[in-house]
Order: sequence, then C-alpha cells, then structure tokens
Amino acid sequence: MSKIQEMSSFAAVVEAGSFVAAADVTGLSKTAVSRHISNLEQRLGVRLLQRTTRRLSLTDEGRTFFTRVKDVLGSIDEAESELTARSVEPSGLVRVNAPLTFGTMHLAPLWGPFMDANPKVSLEITLSDRAVDLVEEGYDLAVRIATSPGSNVVSRKLASTKVVLCASPRYLKKHGTPRHPRDLADHALISYTYWSGGDEWTFSGPQGAVSVKVRSRIHANNGDTCRSAALAHQGIILQPDFLIGDDLRARTLVELLPQFRSVELGIHAVYPTRKHLPLKLRRLIDFLVAAFRSPSWQSR
Repeated sequence: MSKIQEMSSFAAVVEAGSFVAAADVTGLSKTAVSRHISNLEQRLGVRLLQRTTRRLSLTDEGRTFFTRVKDVLGSIDEAESELTARSVEPSGLVRVNAPLTFGTMHLAPLWGPFMDANPKVSLEITLSDRAVDLVEEGYDLAVRIATSPGSNVVSRKLASTKVVLCASPRYLKKHGTPRHPRDLADHALISYTYWSGGDEWTFSGPQGAVSVKVRSRIHANNGDTCRSAALAHQGIILQPDFLIGDDLRARTLVELLPQFRSVELGIHAVYPTRKHLPLKLRRLIDFLVAAFRSPSWQSR
C-alpha cells in the first residue's frame, strides 16, 4: 500500500473529523480509510488518533505527524502543478493587494515585465497599508511587510527591510542629536499609524531591549508622508530602508542611535492556500520571488 495513500487518508480523517466524512471526501469506503490509518499506526509504532464512540481526537504524536503530512502533501500538489504548468499558458484575473509606498516604489515597475511575459493574465491592484482579509475581501495575493506574515495564510518571503531611526541634519542641528532612546521624549517625533508596536518604539541595545513610549507631533497612516515631514526638518522618523535608503545615502537623512537597532521586517507574498494553486497566481509569485532576489535598496 502506498505511504502517500495512507497519509492522504490520515489527513482527510483529521480535517473531516470522522472516518465516514473522510470516506465521502476521498471517495473510498469507510473500511478502506480505517485500514489505511491502522496500517499507518502499525508501521509507525505509535497511536495517531484517539477513537471513542462519540469523538475523534489527535494524540500528541498525531498532531506532530499531521503538520508534517500536510507539508508533504502540499509539496506533492505543487510538484504536480509545476509539471502540468509547463505545457499550459496562464490566463485570467489576479487580484493583488500591497502597501501603498512599497507598491508604488518597488512593485509598480514590475507589472509591465510580468504582463509582457504573461499576456493572457490581467491584474487588479489595490494599494492600502492596512492588513486585508484575503478570503473575505477576495484577494488572490497580498504583499505584507511584517515580522510574521500571519498564521492563517501561506507565504513566501520576497526580501527583508531594516527599520531605521533617522532625521534631517538641519533638524538635528537645531534640536540636538539623541544619545539614547529615552532622549526621544525631548524631540518632535513623526510616527506611522500602522506601526505594530503602536505608540511604543522598541530597540535592541548593548544592554538588551529598550522600549520608549512616544508622543508624536505628526501621526500619519502613510510612510511617504512621514518621510516628507522628516525631509522638511519636522522631526524624527522610524521607517524601513526600502523607503529611506536613498535619503540615507544622500545624507538628506541621518541614521540615529545605530547601536540601538529596531526590528528587521520580512516582505512576504501571502495567499490563502497552496492547494490547487492557479497557474496565473503561481507564475506571479515565482516572478516576484525572482524580482526581489537582490533588492534594490540593499544593492545600491
């Protein structure tokens, strides 16, 4: 008997909640599904499921095994889809959501080359800095910039970006340069509405983590607005280097407190499920992964 068949039956039982429901999903008989699970447990030498007359539950070993089984089955589906995709041309609409500034600066130049390579695919692109619900709002793909892409989505990491504390030389000449994060209380701060830490900025310093409650002079829900205010000498910002990297190199903005590091964020392509991934979406994800292999803000 195939190990894959046994694992598929096991996954179906866990997801459907019973042997009868799993039989309906797989098209097998209840007896066949039960035999697959028994053979699997016997071969592994562990009990995967606790069975009673009223309920079915995973053992600790079963829970661990189920996670790995889902990865294996997902990889098989992906391998089959990739093989099939070689002889098929992708087509149809892909709905994409991305953060406003990143979408404008770093994604917009990519859409033309992608469309040229996939002439039967069309794109609907929405730029918004809030985290959308992919399923509820009908998006096929979103680009998220965060420490974690989220536990309820499938993701592929595209790149990373460092968050940098900085201000203009003119502002620093007038107001002084902070020597420690606690000195930020004496400065005009420009904060980003969707910052994950809210009104608390946390840094990793020589003696460990340091958190500072900030009171912002300017509060904006868009990174470009924060950057523009800093370039106009209005205060200190905490923004990713994909946005302010060129300003730092040109010295129109100066990094502050380099010994106190903020977070490094991942830039992720996220989508609802890897099961039966449409070819049009797979092509777009692979295209983005290749496009950000050497991010422009890190190679200049």
